[in-house]
Amino acid sequence: MVLASRFLRVTQPPMEGPDVTAVQRRLIALRLYTGPFDGVYTQATAQAVMAFQQNSGLVANGIVGPATWTALGFENVPWGGGRWHITIDTLRNLLALYDQNRLSATYPVATGKPSTPTPLGDWVIIEKTLRPGGPFGAAWMRLSVPNGGYGIHGTNDPASIGRSVTHGCVRMRDEDVTRLYNTVPIGTLVTVTGQVFTSRILHRYVPPGPDVRQLQQMLRALGFYRGPVDGVYGAETEAAVRAFQQSRRLTPDGVVGPQTAQALQSAYDIQLGDVQP
Repeated sequence: MVLASRFLRVTQPPMEGPDVTAVQRRLIALRLYTGPFDGVYTQATAQAVMAFQQNSGLVANGIVGPATWTALGFENVPWGGGRWHITIDTLRNLLALYDQNRLSATYPVATGKPSTPTPLGDWVIIEKTLRPGGPFGAAWMRLSVPNGGYGIHGTNDPASIGRSVTHGCVRMRDEDVTRLYNTVPIGTLVTVTGQVFTSRILHRYVPPGPDVRQLQQMLRALGFYRGPVDGVYGAETEAAVRAFQQSRRLTPDGVVGPQTAQALQSAYDIQLGDVQP
């Protein structure tokens, strides 16, 4: 429903990783954060995020989602050509490495699920971190996607490789991502191809579809909907959307546009305790 990497927020145990480090680094540069530069999303980090959100005219909830990622305005590393080129096919879940336009290696990967797809397009590697650990595995390479903390990284769940199950990041086996990390430099071009997942604006009279069914499932999990999960956007679904919007101080118009979709995805992640990249 919405393009989003994992939503950074205060959890117990706290969320950790290079995406948190990137946020802390930016907040330090903006003189909003003076805590430890450790990649741990603590209450102090959340307070600095809320200060930034207030200054930027965003909802000050301490949750780093697409709007906050974009507003943070990370500087990109320009692509200036180079020897290496990475392509990622999200349909086949396959990463290919090219050396001066000749295929050098291929690796199976895990990519984003339809509700949180891996962003298609041409990006560059803007940051590299060795041994971030946890769900990021043996190595992390951040991509220049402006509205999220997307990257190519290792995993502590090798069984997920080959599947479309992530929050938009590209997972590799630790031994594979280590080889890639040791080969490609910052500035390497990464081309992501595959199916374009377009999000309809959902409202009372849209035709039935799997996106409406997913909306109903999310609203049910959040306690706003008790009707059938049938993909039909009827009066009961609309009433549940309005109730959710009111709970988040959004305009209660019963229409699921980008702002409501992002709020739903964030609330759903929190409800499920989903902290995987």
